[in-house]
Amino acid sequence: MKILMVSNGHGEDVIAACIAEQLRALSNAPQIVAFPLVGEGHAYKDCNIPIIGYVQKMPSGGFNKNPKHLLRDISGGLIKLTFYQYKNIHQWGKNGGKILAVGDLIPLFFAWLSGADYGFVGTAKSEYYLRDEKDWLPQTSWLARWFGSMYFPWECWLMSHPRCRGVFPRDRLTSKILEQWPIRVFDLGNPMMDGFESNPTVNLNLKYDSLTIVLLPGSRSPEAQQNWKIILEAIQEIIKEKHKNTFTFLGAISPSLNLDSFIQFLIYKGWIFQPITTSKLSLNDPHRLVFSQRQTTLILTQYSYKDCLQMANLAIAMAGTATEQFVGLGKPAITIPGNGPQFTLNFAKQQTYLLGESVILVDHPQQVPTVINSLLRNPQKLQRIADNGRKRLGTSGAAKRIAQCLRDCF
Repeated sequence: MKILMVSNGHGEDVIAACIAEQLRALSNAPQIVAFPLVGEGHAYKDCNIPIIGYVQKMPSGGFNKNPKHLLRDISGGLIKLTFYQYKNIHQWGKNGGKILAVGDLIPLFFAWLSGADYGFVGTAKSEYYLRDEKDWLPQTSWLARWFGSMYFPWECWLMSHPRCRGVFPRDRLTSKILEQWPIRVFDLGNPMMDGFESNPTVNLNLKYDSLTIVLLPGSRSPEAQQNWKIILEAIQEIIKEKHKNTFTFLGAISPSLNLDSFIQFLIYKGWIFQPITTSKLSLNDPHRLVFSQRQTTLILTQYSYKDCLQMANLAIAMAGTATEQFVGLGKPAITIPGNGPQFTLNFAKQQTYLLGESVILVDHPQQVPTVINSLLRNPQKLQRIADNGRKRLGTSGAAKRIAQCLRDCF
């Protein structure tokens, strides 16, 4: 059996690659190849998964819903790229291969166009955007309520097609709603949390003098650099308010980004480079960089992402997938809207609907210390956040469960 992983974004590539690795580990493992619709598929390359067809990085990085960004992508070759993508996927279907679409409507539609049997891992949509377990959210429009689901009727049709062998929603609530249609729904969890282990008591009874905060500026340039400036404003406010306490900040920077600009912003803000000492060996990254200001330590790392999320008590985040994974560990994330193209005010608001009270959205960096103080004084809220994050993101091991199910479905 041959399976083509079709995905449309960096986070989707990571999830698809994770499932692909679990498929490889099965007995009588299928042949796995990948087709990233957005970007160059670095997550697949890191896992030595061959990429077929023509790939190209677009100016918007995939966030082309804004007409301005869409026009830039069109001038950068989007139409030509889409045509080549269709030809490759259609040929795959003619040759009898299977497809696993990961992401949203676009890879799902391509999978249907191919004529092949396909599965769908829905990473982009969740019923939590519209409702919780009790009722609709107040801001949910009448149109969304009329449709009855975050998924539109044409998406439900694609998922209920006879060639769609299995649909794997991102959470239990979404699975429950999709079961109202004749869709082969499997509630197996969210692969986003694979490799992360949640400690139910990790964030209770926190104190300022032992606080570790992870900084998540996102993974796309130049937006991540602009987000970094905003995040640094927030931590300057924290240091200024609590100058007698010590903190540890962990700057988790994507390996795909050039670290120089992040370092320059730190130095401009008065951070001083420090040689690595034995007291900073808790991060498994020999290339980490350590900076200090007053009694505060800030560590930059590009190769200890999971360690950063596991070690931190809370996050200052301007990211998509990283914020969700942190919340899935049962921890609170404070978010600040940026200028986009991804982490805009609208995106940040939508993220609060998706992740509930685990995310606290502030208007300005200056408000971050107030939020931290409020959280530390409310262990009951920290417990609710811990329970909420695990409920909305699920437990580790979903990729293996999905891989085993795909083997039976195909």
